[in-house]
Amino acid sequence: MTRRLSALLLTVPATALVLSGCAASGPSTGGDEGGATGVSIVASTNVYGDIAATIGGDVVEVTSIIDSGAKDPHSYEATAQDQLAVSNAALVIENGGGYDPFVDTLVDAAGAEDLVVLNASELSGLIPGEESTAHADDEHAEGEGHAEDEHAEGEEHAEHDHIEGFNEHVWYSIDAMDALAHEIAHELGEIDPGNAETFEANYEAFAEDLGTVTAAADAVAAEHDGDGVAITEPVPLYLLESAGFVNVTPDAFSEAIEEGTDVSPAVLAETLDLFESGEVALLAYNAQTTGPETERVLEAAEGASVPVVDFTETLPEGDDYVGWMTANLEAVTDAIG
Repeated sequence: MTRRLSALLLTVPATALVLSGCAASGPSTGGDEGGATGVSIVASTNVYGDIAATIGGDVVEVTSIIDSGAKDPHSYEATAQDQLAVSNAALVIENGGGYDPFVDTLVDAAGAEDLVVLNASELSGLIPGEESTAHADDEHAEGEGHAEDEHAEGEEHAEHDHIEGFNEHVWYSIDAMDALAHEIAHELGEIDPGNAETFEANYEAFAEDLGTVTAAADAVAAEHDGDGVAITEPVPLYLLESAGFVNVTPDAFSEAIEEGTDVSPAVLAETLDLFESGEVALLAYNAQTTGPETERVLEAAEGASVPVVDFTETLPEGDDYVGWMTANLEAVTDAIG
């Protein structure tokens, strides 16, 4: 009998607070003696909002623009409330890679010369042909990484377009999120020096927790290294690849689903045939983006008794990042046995 498990059902109680809504009036940068009034941070999604809140602790205020699965970052239209939040922020965190282009529009409109913008894709080191810009504390000249440098006269906008061959869902990469968290701690320390040691300590604790996720992925890989996996979208691929799985889905299928274009009959047939061929040990199903083609694939998996695990693009309510990734791996382990 096919087992279809949703990672949403395997949650761990949240340990980090993500605040959604409008940022505090005026940029808040903390105090020199550690008595911070709250550094205002805006994150494109609640995934990054959770990580920022974990590193910042109770001396930051975090606004997550995409805070539920009902909002699609690819097509999201920013509101006046979003603009106000960015205009009042000291730090903005975006995914980049063409995933959340509305953030660049908000940052440009804010026009704040001292606004720090962190791009998770650029920090990840996963973009083909580019090295990670993370852990470069000694190379940060004063003001580097600020909006005026990254968005000057619109010259950098091309870097934020979709990159061919790049899976922009970098939050499913544990190493990428370690790099991002490290940089958040660094930048918060620059913004609020009085709490720099706290930010660094929070990062170290977070990095240690990430190590448990990596260990869990290694344990899965020890049993299933090289097993084939089918996907409807490349959303969870970084995590699945770290667990030893190999994506056997035709690129044309997952790309069409991600871009919202039609899947050709030949490509759909090739994808459906995977489940009868025995090549696939698991179907990773993006529960937030479905349609006739993905439903056909789901039916084929269930008909062939291939386990299905649901993955989402946003953090489930009540969970934190580490708990969420842990639950994803537990769902995979339970599905494949």
